[in-house]
Amino acid sequence: MSLKGKTAIITGSTSGIGLGIAREMAKAGADVVLNSFSDRDEDHALAREIGEEHGVTARYIQADMSKADACRRLIEEAGACDILVNNAGIQHVAPIDEFPTEKWDAIIAINMTSAFHTTAAALPMMRKAGWGRVINIASAHGLRASPFKSAYVTAKHGVVGMTKVVGLETAKEPITCNAICPGYVLTPLVEGQIPDTAKEYGISEDEAVEKVILAKQPSKEFVTVGQLAGIAIFLCSDAASQITGTSIAADGGWTSQ
Repeated sequence: MSLKGKTAIITGSTSGIGLGIAREMAKAGADVVLNSFSDRDEDHALAREIGEEHGVTARYIQADMSKADACRRLIEEAGACDILVNNAGIQHVAPIDEFPTEKWDAIIAINMTSAFHTTAAALPMMRKAGWGRVINIASAHGLRASPFKSAYVTAKHGVVGMTKVVGLETAKEPITCNAICPGYVLTPLVEGQIPDTAKEYGISEDEAVEKVILAKQPSKEFVTVGQLAGIAIFLCSDAASQITGTSIAADGGWTSQ
């Protein structure tokens, strides 16, 4: 499908899932806005590379997703937003009685509250354009819980809830809002953890993947960034125009249990 003439803003998009979605949006013809909290030459160079590769306008806009004003400024500075992908996120693992307050605050702000601010700023642009797509990257942890991830699970459940609200509020408009809920995704960060996990448990890397990392994922296969990007593109299609306010689990059967 073609997204020519559309502008897609993807938060947290200099690596991993966000970058994969940005590349796929550009490949489909959308102008893209990349984002992260840093402001390095490499960030702007990455945007230029994507733009040149796909013949679209690609920009990098720095914005700290932990700050409300910065979230809204990102949308305003972009100038247009037909597709908003709320992807920015961080993680910290600890028992709830030992969970650092500053980590809780940061995870709630970046993983959940940022999506409120960007969506609130983007909807008027979508209404003016007469079309829009809000895609929230939640998690299987937005549908299920795991121990030691209180802030992350809380934030992702919140994103799923907000997805439903926005879907209802825009139901009579040519705007949809949906959440993608991945299981464990094979990102460079996760790839780097495999050898350490194998060493820690004294098992092979294949066993570390199947028995430890993917213990909750019945398929015993990682979700790929490309698969998630494909779902995001589908949600922008006419075929998905009546899919709104829902969550799509891409988790190898995890949340079916």
